[in-house]
Amino acid sequence: MEKYFFVKSHGLGNDYIVMDGEKIDFEITPDFIKKICDVHYGVGSDGLLLRYSSKVADAKIRIFNPDGSEAEKSGNGLRIFAKFLYDYGYVKKDRFYIETKTDIVEAFIEKSENNKAKIITIDMGKANFKSKEIPVNIDKEECLGEKVIFKDKEFEINCVSVGNPHCVIIRENLDENEIKEYGAIIENAPIFPNRINVQFAKPIDRNNVKILMWERGAGFTYASGSSSCAVASVLYKKGLINKDVNIHMPGGTLKISISEDWKIKMTGEVKEICTGYLSDEFFY
Repeated sequence: MEKYFFVKSHGLGNDYIVMDGEKIDFEITPDFIKKICDVHYGVGSDGLLLRYSSKVADAKIRIFNPDGSEAEKSGNGLRIFAKFLYDYGYVKKDRFYIETKTDIVEAFIEKSENNKAKIITIDMGKANFKSKEIPVNIDKEECLGEKVIFKDKEFEINCVSVGNPHCVIIRENLDENEIKEYGAIIENAPIFPNRINVQFAKPIDRNNVKILMWERGAGFTYASGSSSCAVASVLYKKGLINKDVNIHMPGGTLKISISEDWKIKMTGEVKEICTGYLSDEFFY
């Protein structure tokens, strides 16, 4: 089944499988997504990205979480997808557009070597703080600094959408065990009707922030582009950081820039891990 070609790449340890959706002649089901993302029974990854033609951009992306659900947007996923488009000849330019489930984003190949993209910037669009549009079930226009009890602990939450929903919690100290304990509880809380991505953030200074993240549908991850954008947006709105900031995650660092009209740009490295073909035996 050589037609089922895939590429596996990572952005700071957040890894995705990329395939050309127009070369797949079977139904993309949650079971297929779960299996291909499984480290024991499949290729293993934090998600699946599929390429399709677009009438409004250079390509269209569909993003799937390892639990089989479909995501609106992924910052790391978009950088990985942009590398796939550039490296494999789907685009012939350094600047191009990608259609997502919610909008159209612009990709810039900042650095390449031997026709392989190395450092990529994604224009993620505008941060949206409107509670109803994130969405958050709260009787306020914005959800910033709201105190909510999850399980047995009170957290002060700040919510934003960068094309997908995020809940940013500022902490004096970052504890991986804490986000692993409460991440799924916050993600699935009734206050978030579409579930939510969760970040614990610790500002170091006005130019640097450390974060831990729990991704909706994926769990604890080493890096997340959209999480970095969400954290930067919230902290900038609260006056805690400058408009250009380095977001440090367990997997590495992303540079985030925010304009006066709340447009967000994200820059970081992407590396290809391997390529291959799905075997006949994978399907049986």
